[in-house]
This record gives sequence, C-alpha cells and structure tokens, in this order.
Amino acid sequence: MFRQSTNDMEVPLCVDLDGPLVRTDLLVESWFALLKSSASLAFLAPFWLIIGKARLKHEIAHRVDLDVQSLPYDSAFLEYLRDQHRQGRQLVLTTASHEKYAKQVAEHLGIFNEVMASNAQTNFSGAEKHRLLVVRFGDGGFDYAGNSRADIEIFPHARRAILVDPESGVEQTARRFGNVERVFRHEVSGFAAYVRAMRPHQWIKNLLVFVPLAAAHELGNLALFGQAILAFVAFGLCASSVYLLNDLLDLPADRSHTRKRSRPFASGTASVKVGAVLVPCLLAAAAGLATILPTAFLAALALYYVTTLAYSFSLKGKVMVDVLVLAGLYTLRILAGAAAVAIAPSFWLLAFSMFLFLSLAMVKRYSELLELMGAGKKSAKGRGYEVTDLVTVQSLGAAGGYCAVLVLALYINSDDVRISYARPEMIWLLCPLLLYWISRMWQRAGRGEMHDDPIVFALKDRISRWVGGAFVVVMVAADWA
Repeated sequence: MFRQSTNDMEVPLCVDLDGPLVRTDLLVESWFALLKSSASLAFLAPFWLIIGKARLKHEIAHRVDLDVQSLPYDSAFLEYLRDQHRQGRQLVLTTASHEKYAKQVAEHLGIFNEVMASNAQTNFSGAEKHRLLVVRFGDGGFDYAGNSRADIEIFPHARRAILVDPESGVEQTARRFGNVERVFRHEVSGFAAYVRAMRPHQWIKNLLVFVPLAAAHELGNLALFGQAILAFVAFGLCASSVYLLNDLLDLPADRSHTRKRSRPFASGTASVKVGAVLVPCLLAAAAGLATILPTAFLAALALYYVTTLAYSFSLKGKVMVDVLVLAGLYTLRILAGAAAVAIAPSFWLLAFSMFLFLSLAMVKRYSELLELMGAGKKSAKGRGYEVTDLVTVQSLGAAGGYCAVLVLALYINSDDVRISYARPEMIWLLCPLLLYWISRMWQRAGRGEMHDDPIVFALKDRISRWVGGAFVVVMVAADWA
C-alpha cells in the first residue's frame, strides 16, 4: 500500500493519460483506426491539422471509437492511483487526448474525480495545459504525473512531480526543479521490441525467391545468386513494413487475442508513434533495393505490397478469399524471384505452389478456429469464420495439400523432369515424403499443437526439419550424374 500524509491527500494529483497511464498514444491509435475504417477520411488528417491539432483530434474522435478496456495500462502506476483513490485523494485526468476518450477511460477505471482534456477548440498540451492547471489549482497547488518533454513546462509549477517511464532526458531535467517524488519504471524492450515487431523470423518465407534459380539449376551462378539475395532482402523489408502496418491496424483485435496481446504495439512495449514512422521507412528501403533489379521485380514487389494492403484493410475478413490471397502471396514470392533473375517459372512450379500454400493457409485458419472453440468463443474478431467452419476448413485444406502431391506426381512423369535430371526416378521419393508431411501437419493441427503460422511451426518442428533435409538429399541424388 502507498501511504501519504493527510496534507498530501488534500493536494489533487493530476495524471497524464498517454504514456504514464496507458503505454500508447491515443491520437496515433485513433488515426490508424480511422485509416482502417475509411482510408479516404484518414488522409484528410493533414488538412484538419492545418486548422489546428485540437481540430485534428476532434475530427478523428468524432468518427472513431476506441476500446478503452483493452488499452495497455501501466499496471504498477494504476495500482498506485487506485490506492490513492481508496485513501480519498482527488485524482484528475489531465490529457492532451480528446475528451471523448479521456472520459471513457475515466468511466472505465472509476478512480478519477475530474477530467481535463482536449476538445474542438483547445489542445490541452504543453503550455496550454500548464496555464489551465495553474488557473484551476494555483501555482504549486497540485501534484503532476507525466513522462514527456511537453510535461517539462508543467513540472516546475507542480508541488511534486511523479515520473512514469520518462522519455529520454525528461527525468534529468525534472530533477533540476527539486520536486520529483518518485519514478515508476517498467521493463522497456527498446530496439529489440521493434525488431520483434518486424518479425525477421518470417523472412524465411522469402527464401521462395530462390526457388526459380534452384529449379533452373543456376544456384552456382554468382551474378544471379547476388540478384536473388537483393530480392530476398527487398522482400523482407517490404514484408516487415506490412507486418508493422498490420499490427497498428489490428490493435483492438490483437488485444482481445490470448496470444497476440503480447505483440509489441498491442502490449505497449513498442511505441505506436515510432511504428508509424518505421512503416514508410522500411518500404522506401525495399523500393530502393528493388530499383537495382529488373523492372519486373519492382512491379512484382509493388503488386505484393498492394495485395497485402488489400488483405490488411479488407480481404482478411472475407471467408475463403483470405486463404486464397495468402496462398497467392506465397506464389507471388516465387514469381518475384523469377523476375529478379530473369528466369521464367514453369507451370508445374506455380500450380504446385498454389495448392501447397493454400493448404498451409487453411492450417493457419483451422488452428485459430480450434483455439477459439477451446476458449468458448463462436467467431473470431475481424474475421468471417465461425467455429462451425472447422470441418469445412479441414477438408478443403487437406484436399489442397493432396492436390499439391498430385501436381508433383504429374510433373515427375513429364518430359521436363527427364530433360532436367540425370536420375529422374529418384524424384518419386518426394511424393511419399510430401504426403507424410502434409498429413502430419493436419494431424498436429487437429490436436491443437500447431502454431498459428505453420511455416514457423515447421521451422521449430524436428520431424519437419528431417523431412526438409530428405527433400534436399533426394533432389541432389536425382541431379547427380
């Protein structure tokens, strides 16, 4: 329990919202929510900002609702505030966020006696917040809890200052005023949190850009291999830009998910403001690398980005369309790899890819639905699927996997194999290997043991790695003269 003297209890404690109380920025979150619901309205933000920041916040708040119950509250600081409230202290929520969200947070927490926030005319921040607090409580007539550089104007006029995870340089400056009472800190992942949000482990999917080079038996061509490496990095940067954007758009859904709530932006370990800057920066870096490669690769990368945006904004909520798009994005990586090295992919490769990755996309959806059923829920937030679709998704997904095996068998019996491989009969061993692996993936999914991303599961799964190694051995043996 946090105890103060009676005199302290008579001094109101003014609490900032963004940063100290919730580990996020509500203006940025609300803009991304507006972007997801209406991209055309979201891009009116610069025009609203010209009128003033207060107008910007008001226009967005007028159009967007936030789920204040799922916001990433700072648990230690919130417990301190609740204890102060229990002891009868007056708590005032003083925030630059719009009054709509501030009042909803205050109502949800039930510990604040008063709310002072931005509205259509006033941006309650920095100098304006300092002025209004002094008018309301008098110079030195209040304690203040904050963390940002904008709060530096307020700290010297507060009786006491409480810092909650202060921004760089803020604590040092605030201590010069001699009124810092205490500092709350939580574990900050820093750079590691942003790297995790970029999901570099997902870059393994971009190894598909090397497939056309391998299928053409040109992996030993150093010039082409170098181009494929550039394509791999460009795709990785582009994909990371999409992952960040997708996480920023899906904050409410992620926070309601048992596992995704721990993602950096959803949990507040990474700043949504920094994430908003990283999205275009990563995309620009990817485009810069793509300009070194053939124009066809840049076109494929642009198509990938546009398709992923369509998926993030709309298509991920369309039943069956979403899995077809996911399978298409995998195949698009192969097409992009072919464009990077100017090698035309075969019909067999594209057909095999589409069926195989359709099956894996279905595995992902099946696992999510199974998890929902275990949690007693009927449908996924932001998705069009219901738990009653489990059997349908399972049957279609397994069928897609076996169609991939059929395409492989037909390819093995084609003239292309006899021309390209010294011992084509060896490739028949791939069929039982693939049948086993696909069947095992669906068995694991049915037992609820599948990670929501089957590619990540396969990388961690010892048996899957053995099967992958066997694939490589068979292909080398078939090509051995």
